[in-house]
Amino acid sequence: MTLRIERSTRQRFTVFTLSGRMQAEQVAELKELFDRDYRHIVLELRDLRLADRDAVIFLRGCEAEGMKLENCPAYIREWMDREKG
Repeated sequence: MTLRIERSTRQRFTVFTLSGRMQAEQVAELKELFDRDYRHIVLELRDLRLADRDAVIFLRGCEAEGMKLENCPAYIREWMDREKG
């Protein structure tokens, strides 16, 4: 299982729909995509099935920088909260 990234727009937002498995290897690719985008970013996580620690830390950082995480799976949200402390 790999990470699938779909890009769309919704009003003034760029929406990145992430599905599958997110690992440290994809973090650099996502950062590059985000750096090229000039709109506000939403991450749709409904179909994100697995994430490793690096991915969770990255998602936490995205949210801290103002990106909106939609439909974040409960286990990822809980893990992000634990990483704060």
